[in-house]
Amino acid sequence: MDTFYYSSPVGVLEIKSAENQITQLLFKDSAGVSSENLSDVMKECIHQLDEYFAGNLQNFSLPLAPEGTHFQESVWKALQTIPYGQTISYKQLAERVENPKACRAVGTANGRNPIAIIIPCHRVIAADGSLGGYAGGLDVKTTLLRLEGINRF
Repeated sequence: MDTFYYSSPVGVLEIKSAENQITQLLFKDSAGVSSENLSDVMKECIHQLDEYFAGNLQNFSLPLAPEGTHFQESVWKALQTIPYGQTISYKQLAERVENPKACRAVGTANGRNPIAIIIPCHRVIAADGSLGGYAGGLDVKTTLLRLEGINRF
């Protein structure tokens, strides 16, 4: 398993990969020790993050392996269908996973997304148009949305 601490415009991100797939991308308070010999998938992830933060990449194309329950994985898959520069509500996300009454469960699954930014949970907002929550904090969520051209927050 590779681990890399990526210094991004929104803080330190801990990226983990195993078996040539990205398994985690989490917000951290500080950097730890990165693996010395990075796998090809880790190098590509770093490259794509550089491009995303430079405003040159809208769609990540990396092999992902998030681990969760069947329901969580269905939510994370649905998150990947939200286009760059757009937002949806938790209710709309619940409808996408064909469980329209599961708004709270969808919110919980969204909050447990193990691959932030690449699986764009930051694009989900509250039904009233407010930001809602975000594992990286609302300032980070606002920064990511503005990077994608959403300036109403």
